[in-house]
Amino acid sequence: MTDTFPLVHAHRVVLRQLTHADAPRLLTIHSDPEVMRWFGADPIRQPEEAITLIDMFNARWSDPVPGVRWAIQRRSDGVLLGTCGLGRWNRSWHSAVTGYELARDAWGHGYMAEALGAALGWGWARMALNRVEAQIHPDNAASIRLVEKLGFVREGLLRQAGHWNGQYQDLLQYALLKADFARADLQRSDVR
Repeated sequence: MTDTFPLVHAHRVVLRQLTHADAPRLLTIHSDPEVMRWFGADPIRQPEEAITLIDMFNARWSDPVPGVRWAIQRRSDGVLLGTCGLGRWNRSWHSAVTGYELARDAWGHGYMAEALGAALGWGWARMALNRVEAQIHPDNAASIRLVEKLGFVREGLLRQAGHWNGQYQDLLQYALLKADFARADLQRSDVR
């Protein structure tokens, strides 16, 4: 690992570090109730909350490194589409958990599959991961389709594992192993 925040290039998106200049767009994304419906946190409302979120995501890239959270930027026009990352990094177990969200105007175009595929490729290569987990609300059909497309396997149900919108939430447990990812030939990124 290096001290330099990783920049990852995929076909249509670039994964880069969030900056405070991203706050207005991040506020738009994280204040949208439909986007936040399954995110695992309540929507934010104030510009200051977007700055706090950016600082929290960027703090993951520190020593010791607990993980990385990237801004997903569309290459064609530079628009911030959302974020994705690898967190809760357990170095001795070679495992992490993925998380992500995407602006509603970017849904249905395959951007997250591309971004998450690139993030996973970077994680296998640079974090020495063997296993990446995803926890998804059972009603989040789009996210379930995404992880299954990437090769994740459903392992079970985590009862009342989350709490947002004032309710305890069940989560489906998915996992992807490095060997499964390599067989799926999903490593289409230029990692720098």
